Amino acid sequence: MKNYILITAIALFAVSCSKDKQRETDQAGEDKFPVAHPIIKPANNRSEFVAEINAKQNVEIRSKIRGFVEKVLVDEGQFVKNGQLLFSVSNTLHQQELAKTQAQVKIAEAELKAIKLELENSKNLFDKNIISKAELDLASARVEAANAKVAETRSEEERARLNVSFSQIRAPFDGIINRIPNKAGSLVEEGALLTTISNNAEVYTYFNVSEKDYLDFVLNEGEGVASEVTLSLANGMEYPYKGRIETSESEFDRNTGNIAFRARFPNPERLLKHGGSGKVILDNTIPDAIHVPQRSTFEVQDKLYVYVLDAENVLQQRTLQPVMRVPHYYIVDDGIAPGDRILFEGVQNVKAGQKITAQLISREEVEKRINR
Repeated sequence: MKNYILITAIALFAVSCSKDKQRETDQAGEDKFPVAHPIIKPANNRSEFVAEINAKQNVEIRSKIRGFVEKVLVDEGQFVKNGQLLFSVSNTLHQQELAKTQAQVKIAEAELKAIKLELENSKNLFDKNIISKAELDLASARVEAANAKVAETRSEEERARLNVSFSQIRAPFDGIINRIPNKAGSLVEEGALLTTISNNAEVYTYFNVSEKDYLDFVLNEGEGVASEVTLSLANGMEYPYKGRIETSESEFDRNTGNIAFRARFPNPERLLKHGGSGKVILDNTIPDAIHVPQRSTFEVQDKLYVYVLDAENVLQQRTLQPVMRVPHYYIVDDGIAPGDRILFEGVQNVKAGQKITAQLISREEVEKRINR
């Protein structure tokens, strides 16, 4: 019995000594906290905007006259050159109209010639005092009327000639033919759609940005914010050619508060088509961005804070204004200076106004611990 009591006493004493030793160790290290300076390095803020893809030129080809489609000389999806003949519309009536107006021009010119001869004769008679000045003026007026008639008939001839030329529909520029709704033999009215043609050697992408993003871009252009943009396609693939922002609209949409930008992309392989969609990616580079580790921050009522040490190693609570969030860090532009010492770890174990024993760790150590 005595041996049992002795063994128990020895065990309790050992446990007590172990707890006292652990307490001393905890007490000795309870105020040692790692602190670090904010990390200064370039940061890239990538913004994505839904974009609509438009060909540089995309126009409708319509018939300017009424008639039957005689020939369709191209196929859907075919590349055509500027001035290439696309369609032929029957023009028999217009050919007849042209012939009629040409005959009327000849008649008017003959009448003019005869009236001019009469005028010459009237001048001779007037010089011999055979006719009066009024009769001479009347002959001159008939010449002017005949000249006007000739001009009128020539105008009608040009109009008929133009209508004949409208029967031959040609490409207005280099491009790709789209759907052809009216095949050969179809009767088309004046203004009927024959096809559309797209010049997509280059494409425009239109994307809407908020007023804040618009101001950030315009005010920071030339300070690390490039007008060069990337295009992400509908399947998630990144388009291999870079584009450039060219212009923006003149006013904000009152309903959405957005404004549209236009970027131009080269399209040598004709991969991009009119009416397609994608995402324009805008990379904003901040050359000397202040990085604060996320583990060094804490939130109170939706506001972000960090502990900063003063000269006496007393913790001061500081509000942060992050401009963006990247993996493991907040990028801030207000609230922290590059030379400040911030509490790197242990924010949950301290409070503002507390004095601690600081252990300054290097940037390499900070990144090593973050990337564990």
